[in-house]
Amino acid sequence: MLKFIFWSLLAVNAALFAYGRGYLGHFSGNEHEPERLLNQLNADKLAIIPADKANAASVAATAPAAPEIKPEACVEVASFVLADARRFENQLEALKLGDRQSRHNLPGSEVSSYIVYIPPQGSKEGADKKAGELRALGVTNYFIMSDNSPLRWGISLGVFKTEGAAQNQLAALMKQGVRTARIAPRMSGSKLLAFQFRDVDPELKAKLEKIRAGFPNADIRSCK
Repeated sequence: MLKFIFWSLLAVNAALFAYGRGYLGHFSGNEHEPERLLNQLNADKLAIIPADKANAASVAATAPAAPEIKPEACVEVASFVLADARRFENQLEALKLGDRQSRHNLPGSEVSSYIVYIPPQGSKEGADKKAGELRALGVTNYFIMSDNSPLRWGISLGVFKTEGAAQNQLAALMKQGVRTARIAPRMSGSKLLAFQFRDVDPELKAKLEKIRAGFPNADIRSCK
């Protein structure tokens, strides 16, 4: 009897040992612990990331986005005497700027005439629309200014040698219903020249500054 009890206890302990080591499979749909742990963690897909890379990824994820850099609408380089203007223009050829580049005379200090005009309309389409309104009022003597002056896309209604003559023209236009015309003095042209550049991004501005550095009397500035 004692032998039977001894061997029975030995068999039970052996069975418990085998179950604990996972040798007997699983019961009630539950896998033994080592396999379940591996399936939960997908160990074959794990990779160890060095601390410096983990920190860099964290900083990149939380860093604010860099602000968008917009090109400057207009940059002017001035002032040049004619000989220097030609040298400056020759050095600009490598940049191939096309119609983004223009040259004009800087205004002088004396009034040469007076212009009656309608202020700039912002675009060719706006100027054409305003011209249509003038025609509807019976005004036919006008000129759309499309050059790169400050009055670009404005409308000239006449240029006069004296301010009095310009005032008479303005009064006549007001009688026809023109309400937005103005008078402005026109300055005599000087012998100095300036260059203007449109849609200037930081890279182009740096190139312009590098060329300008060879002309000590010229400076670079924003323009309209």
